[in-house]
Amino acid sequence: ENREAMLNSKSNKLTEALEEADRLFDKVCCAREAALDAQFLVLASNIGKEKANELHSDMSAFDSLAFAEDLLTFMGINRTEVEETDDSEDAPGGFLPTDAWQTVGEEASKYFRRAPTFHYMMGSFKSEPPVPKQRIDRQKKASRGKAEPAMPAQLKKMEASHQEGTEKEVERILRILQTHFEDDPDTPISFFDFVIDPNSFARTVENMFHVSFLIRDGLAKIRLDEDELPIIEPTKPSGRGEEDSRAGARNQVVISLNQKEWK
Repeated sequence: ENREAMLNSKSNKLTEALEEADRLFDKVCCAREAALDAQFLVLASNIGKEKANELHSDMSAFDSLAFAEDLLTFMGINRTEVEETDDSEDAPGGFLPTDAWQTVGEEASKYFRRAPTFHYMMGSFKSEPPVPKQRIDRQKKASRGKAEPAMPAQLKKMEASHQEGTEKEVERILRILQTHFEDDPDTPISFFDFVIDPNSFARTVENMFHVSFLIRDGLAKIRLDEDELPIIEPTKPSGRGEEDSRAGARNQVVISLNQKEWK
């Protein structure tokens, strides 16, 4: 309860409390009383530590109350006049003068306008330029020439094989589509029945991917039936030639299919 008073450097209340606890300790006979004495020792140690931190070598510490009093005096406040006119309601905005903070600002601006002193962070710079390091270019060129040629050739080979495999799969799907359509040209082929693999979601996505090449190249087209469901059919060759296929290639859409919808 008297923590603030004990922290004051001019007060001896902490010493008096320690002496009182020392006298009471002689009468301790129960475990609860000994626990209270230990708890008081912890509190007293913390207060003593805080009190020691506030002390300086010149035995002078910053007093916030004294600073506030000096600041109010600098603003032009007379404590005796304030106490006499404390009950009056004629002074709007409290007991501070109207130019109190302006006075403080003008005084503080004198110390903020000073230019900072120049100092070196890493010492003064050297007047002589540094000696350039010798570079060994022959070894770098030799090692570079041995390591680089293998990787581009390998990547090019992988890309070519992947593209060739995709083209073959697209051609195979086109033949399947044409075969179904030739067997029964009057029965529409459901797009989802054509591409969905009931046993593999990944295979289904691959089928949709390969069918998209047929749509892009104008070899097949997708439209909606009477039930607003997509059906797929191969395109018939027309006399317009490449212009028809190019116009159809521009009409593409993107659909989503997750595993729940696939199931």
